[in-house]
Amino acid sequence: MRFVRPTTFGLTLTTMEISLTSWILATAAAFVIGLSKAGIKGIAVINVTFMALAFGAKESTGMVVPLLVLADIFAVIYYNRHTQWNYVFKVLPWMIFGVLIGVVVGKDLPESLFKIGMSIIILITVFMMYWWDRRKIQTVPRHWAFASSIGIVAGITTMVGNLAGAFSNIYFLAMRLPKNHFIGTAAWLFLIVNSIKLPFHIFVWGTITEETLLLNVKLLPGILLGFLIGIKIIKLIKEAFFRKMILVLTALGAILILFQ
Repeated sequence: MRFVRPTTFGLTLTTMEISLTSWILATAAAFVIGLSKAGIKGIAVINVTFMALAFGAKESTGMVVPLLVLADIFAVIYYNRHTQWNYVFKVLPWMIFGVLIGVVVGKDLPESLFKIGMSIIILITVFMMYWWDRRKIQTVPRHWAFASSIGIVAGITTMVGNLAGAFSNIYFLAMRLPKNHFIGTAAWLFLIVNSIKLPFHIFVWGTITEETLLLNVKLLPGILLGFLIGIKIIKLIKEAFFRKMILVLTALGAILILFQ
């Protein structure tokens, strides 16, 4: 079976010859995806890094998308009752527009420039969110420019690197959504967006094939295990701590992107 080019971790041309190290990294990535979709937000950069180490940056971008869709389905089933559709509708059209931009520019965009720019934007925005919290500012940004700018950047980053979580975290934190509303709304938003990305990875970039889908099926147990454990963890987290946790993990994720 055809697959992707070899990597330093021993991936060869067939799914049957993937090295043990690559399998471990991919399974760990699937587990982290499950945790993230269960509500432990801000750790998506870890699964992206593991998959890139296992299969290469470009190839792994498409391989991750079906895993995200599967995890999004679990999240939608569990958190559907908490979804706040008005926030989905505010940002979704802009994210789709950003995805389309990402499809066009993604092939030629220098990876180093992308990572540096994205990290700077995330860190500046996280600092702004921290400043708002320290000043006890309770108002939320209502101007259309806020949702549109966050949405477009999130759309581009999710298409190019599956890293839109940081921007959606910032958006939902700025809207001051309670924990379960945050998770449920994000679940539907990303199920829609990640599903839209699938045909572009299949027909335009060619990063999803029958072989990568077979690999995705084998990684499904890792996603399910991570999701179930994540649900138990998130139940123990208080509302106030949840907000601080997301800010810290989002900032750490931005820093990790630079060293990915």
